[in-house]
Amino acid sequence: MGLGVRDDADFSGTKPVEERHRIDEAGLDRWMSSHVEGYAGPLTVSQFKGGQSNPTYRLDTPGRAYVMRRKPFGKLLPSAHAVDREFRVIAALHKQGFPVARAYALCMDDAVIGSAFYIMSMEEGRVFWNPLLPNQPPAERRAIFTAKIETLARLHQYDPEAIGLGDFGKPGNYFARQVERWTKQYRASETDVIPEMDRLIEWLPKTVPQQDRVSVVHGDYRLDNMIFHTTEPRVIAVLDWELSTLGDPLADFTYLLLQWVMPGLAEADFKGLNIPTMEEASAIYCAATGRTALSDLNWYFAYNMFRLAGITQGIAARIREGTAANARAAESAARRIPLAQAAWSYAQKAGA
Repeated sequence: MGLGVRDDADFSGTKPVEERHRIDEAGLDRWMSSHVEGYAGPLTVSQFKGGQSNPTYRLDTPGRAYVMRRKPFGKLLPSAHAVDREFRVIAALHKQGFPVARAYALCMDDAVIGSAFYIMSMEEGRVFWNPLLPNQPPAERRAIFTAKIETLARLHQYDPEAIGLGDFGKPGNYFARQVERWTKQYRASETDVIPEMDRLIEWLPKTVPQQDRVSVVHGDYRLDNMIFHTTEPRVIAVLDWELSTLGDPLADFTYLLLQWVMPGLAEADFKGLNIPTMEEASAIYCAATGRTALSDLNWYFAYNMFRLAGITQGIAARIREGTAANARAAESAARRIPLAQAAWSYAQKAGA
């Protein structure tokens, strides 16, 4: 859920598999031999450093590298960590030529490694963790931002029915259902009282904006969830489809715009860095999707920050139960209160 500034080196690359994330590697090798086209061992397993809620592994063989994502071990919130949904959306989008990894195989049998998992291609390229893109020249910065926004616009232009995802979610009332979903998840993982969350839970459902389009929404679309070509400002794979569903494309786009009001871009010298302002980012997206300009963003920002507070509350609950997958989980969990407070301040700007 990282929307602040972080250093690329902390998150890129792999590490040895942590003790608590160890799997039956021999069992995985046997399963891949019979389920993954072209697979040939021996298999070397390492773990990615970046903060994924579904533990993610790099699988190296003499011929090629793969990525495995699996459900966490331990007690999980209902509907969370649905790797089968991730696999399905990646497989459908790959067929359309959208930049995602190739989905090889899905295993729903816990007996193989201890949880459900899927295998996809390993896409080699660049991941940018810092939205200011400090290591890029100015012309590249604008091109990277434009590619990021236009790739999201492309996702939102697909007709879900036409690409085999017509039943990937319910088509209408997306925001109402999401508010209800995150309210339930928040209540299921509540560790202490956050007054702003209680106010938002009451106010958001009464003020939901009208939905006028339905698309596949990614659910966590941000710069560090995509891999760029090694030398070109081009997205070659969008990652981390765990929260994807059918819904209102404005949910994805306003979540992306949140970056501009969070630490990092909020204080940026846009002209000096040659990074689009929020207005320019909106114009790029609207041009690519045939929309007119977006009006009041305050409700959407309140909603998105409420949702992030709900997600970080889930992380706080997982820390308490000892099942959090990421060493930085405590840092994420600590952000649930400031996120709730920021969400409420946007709600007030929207008339709460």
